[in-house]
Amino acid sequence: MHRITWLPAIAALLALTGAPARADPVTVTRFIAPDAALAPAQGTIVITTAPGLDPAALDLRPWLDAVAHELAAKGFAVSSAANPDRIVEVRVERTTAHIDRTRGPVSVGVGGDSGGYRSGFGLGIGFSLGGGPKDLVTTRLVVVVRDRASGNPLWEARAENTENLRGKRGGVDVAAPRLAAAAFTGFPGRSGQTITVK
Repeated sequence: MHRITWLPAIAALLALTGAPARADPVTVTRFIAPDAALAPAQGTIVITTAPGLDPAALDLRPWLDAVAHELAAKGFAVSSAANPDRIVEVRVERTTAHIDRTRGPVSVGVGGDSGGYRSGFGLGIGFSLGGGPKDLVTTRLVVVVRDRASGNPLWEARAENTENLRGKRGGVDVAAPRLAAAAFTGFPGRSGQTITVK
């Protein structure tokens, strides 16, 4: 009698297809100027938008607040002083893409025979995890710390990820604090190094 050992494997694969999607990781790249003064105790910081963006725009407020929260958590003195020591510029880019996936669901085919010298089974499994059409949103958060007196950049972070636009994580209320937290993970980081934050 032959033991059928592949049934648990099929069950595991089928269960995997029904599992909820995990959040896509955030990729972060930092750049640091040589001898940059980034210690929290060194002066005050004002947070604003990058040149060309309106700092009063309501759609940018969640991103400015998220960056301010991370800076305060790192010990920086975030203020609204007219002459801060450093200026933090925030830029956000969000682009959407429509992915049309028309393949069918999981299909499993089994064929074979039992008994006899050359008995065996043939198994074919086809997976389509995409489902129907999906709108994806790619978000990039860029944060630049500048010396106010010289205007030179001291530190820059670029955090980016892609999520389902209609999903919970695709909304700004979730994306803003998540990308900001990723940008400042392990602050200040290593210049030129790209990390992945789950």
